[in-house]
Amino acid sequence: MLAAAPGERLKTLRDILGLTQSQLAEVSGVSQPWISEVETASRDATDDKLKQIADATGTPVSFFQARPSSVPLDSLRFRKSSAARKTTTRRVHAIYGESYRVTEDLVDAEGYPTPSLPFASGEAPLTNAEIEQLASETREALQLAPDKPIPHLTRALERAGIAVAPMVLPDVGGEEQAAVGHFGVSHWGGLGATALIGYFPGHQGDRDRFTLGHELGHLVLHTFRPRTTHNQAEEEANLFATALLMPLDRAQASMSDALSLSDYARLKATWGVSIQALIMRGHTVGAIGDTRKNSLFVQLSAKGWRKREPVSVGHESPKLLWTLLSRRFGPRPYVQGSEKLAIHPTVLRAIAPTPQLARAAESQVGPTQESPDRVVSIESRRKAMRRRA
Repeated sequence: MLAAAPGERLKTLRDILGLTQSQLAEVSGVSQPWISEVETASRDATDDKLKQIADATGTPVSFFQARPSSVPLDSLRFRKSSAARKTTTRRVHAIYGESYRVTEDLVDAEGYPTPSLPFASGEAPLTNAEIEQLASETREALQLAPDKPIPHLTRALERAGIAVAPMVLPDVGGEEQAAVGHFGVSHWGGLGATALIGYFPGHQGDRDRFTLGHELGHLVLHTFRPRTTHNQAEEEANLFATALLMPLDRAQASMSDALSLSDYARLKATWGVSIQALIMRGHTVGAIGDTRKNSLFVQLSAKGWRKREPVSVGHESPKLLWTLLSRRFGPRPYVQGSEKLAIHPTVLRAIAPTPQLARAAESQVGPTQESPDRVVSIESRRKAMRRRA
């Protein structure tokens, strides 16, 4: 186990808060040259200066003595868009590393079981059939029915020993910022090791569920295939997510070229999967052809549904890390837990939200426009108007 290096911990804190050396110097009153020299190990840190920085940033002093995370950061898999900035990704790296370190501590201290998942091996690209099979085996490992909708994917993951954590980007004042372009990040150390899926809240419920399925795909498909290229890994994880959320037999039986967008809206309400992902799923399993897939996406664009789909899918929320935290530190664990676990309190509150906040999150719905019945009635009226014409 590596010991803490104050310079590295200081740099990690800056990454978490999104501060340059000059900005940290301005906030804390500690000179920028001192910060630079400590980070490059050209001078030793002093307790009084570290405490000054800790007080100014709302960070426990214990943060600077904490051992580094065991996560090799080059092994992290992200679900992110082209809008993701490198500086934001660096912050996410740091926040996830600290979150994983704390998750390991809580899981080990409470003796919570680690996940037992199927996994792919080798270096060759996986076939669709292999991904379908691994998704089916993962359902079995999560103790889910082989052919039914997953009512609460987050809870299924947690029961199987996979921690799930909302992630935020804190600032010096303890406020939270959006990680623009980022959806999820994950790591599993392998059999007997901790697994943590992080996701970034603020999206529609169906997108969050897809992100969880996508990141679970990375755990299953790429933990033992680390040399898989980014593009290949993302494509495989996308296929895994839809295969997990809507199994092969049900997808083939439920979809055909005859389905309208209203029909896909009904399927979305049943399976908790976006209309766009369902259309791609239908195409992947051979239930719809290229022409019909392209036509449906044209219709989606014409309706403005590419960014704002109808049918609300409720937000899920995690519970495991709060449970482990409250067992260890009592019903109000953030102050004591932040110091003992050596983590910035805003990060701790984010990854282990209270049950009250969790229930509030679950009651929210995405920014949708019509209910399934509303969509169906609009489509029915259009058909009737065409018949009359």
